Amino acid sequence: MSLKARSSRRSRRFEGRPVPDPLPGDSQRVRGAAPEGATDAESASRAVREMFTSIAPRYDLLNHLLSANIDKLWWRRTARSFRHILSREGARVLDLCCGTGDMAFALRKQGSAATITGADFSHAMLVRARAKTSAGSPIAWIESDALRLPFPDATFDLVTLAFGFRNLADYDAGLEEIFRVLRPGGECGILDFSEPGGIVGKVYNVYFKSVLPRIGKLISGNNGAYAYLPASVKRFPSPAQLIERMAKTGFEESSWTPYTFGIAGLFRGKKVPRNVPSLSIRDVSSR
Repeated sequence: MSLKARSSRRSRRFEGRPVPDPLPGDSQRVRGAAPEGATDAESASRAVREMFTSIAPRYDLLNHLLSANIDKLWWRRTARSFRHILSREGARVLDLCCGTGDMAFALRKQGSAATITGADFSHAMLVRARAKTSAGSPIAWIESDALRLPFPDATFDLVTLAFGFRNLADYDAGLEEIFRVLRPGGECGILDFSEPGGIVGKVYNVYFKSVLPRIGKLISGNNGAYAYLPASVKRFPSPAQLIERMAKTGFEESSWTPYTFGIAGLFRGKKVPRNVPSLSIRDVSSR
């Protein structure tokens, strides 16, 4: 089945299932994450940092338990999709909102020639990422806010985020910062949750909104963090809306590929060099 979605600004591609174009203004309605009690971007960012710091000791256990280990498949699939960059000698890769490092480790397995850096603003998460790093697979870990990266323009060939973009206090600022640090020709990959439709969506919503928060609270001792998770997914822009934001930022060849019935999905975009014509998007058969 061939699928394609167009906007008045530029072409966009969606693989796997059709996604309707957003209504005018829809992609601007949500600025970013909004944990309970947050009143502005600064307080939202602070609340997210405190939340992830508090659940860091049980973060890996809960991720694997609550997803039935499917999260590992998602990381591997995402890493494989960027093998053409990761296998390139001297390629520089940044994994933003890296948490305890699982996405960065999946990237490392796909390319030993690349230089990989993991960045997160939670010190407690980075402590665990460093502890999991083996001597034979070096990864540099940096404590940094994704909205204020300490890197020069055009530093990286690839920037990834796995389940972290949704927690940024300002989605557009996050995209602009990713775009800034990418080299011309560089790519970004944003892996995050979405809301599946149909019967799968109904069953998943019961689990996601009722069962998951209870298990999360029981194991982590933190009620707010796992109540925030389903709320943040519901608030997160739809695939069409995020693609629209990526286009406005300057990304070309933007696409979204659903994983596991649309429970999660991978957004991709490329920073096309300005001195070459913009690339058009052709119909792509779903895989």
